[in-house]
Amino acid sequence: MRQIEFTVRDKDGIHARPAGILVQKMQSFPCRIVIKKGEKEADGKKLFALMKLAIKCGETIILTADGEQENEAISAARQIWEESGL
Repeated sequence: MRQIEFTVRDKDGIHARPAGILVQKMQSFPCRIVIKKGEKEADGKKLFALMKLAIKCGETIILTADGEQENEAISAARQIWEESGL
């Protein structure tokens, strides 16, 4: 199991476009992906689940990848985070 922590920098928080990019990429990995904000969790492969977290600017999330290709999933998430300016 691998985890990475992100703090949202985008003034609009995590909105549909970058969330869609992240979810689409996470769907390409066989491992389990969970995104956690505080006590709430969402399946990182489901757009509506991620959007229900209502992640705002300044909030921190933890993305967990568990299983086959977890290292690759974490690397991909980091790259998407940096490229999208979240």
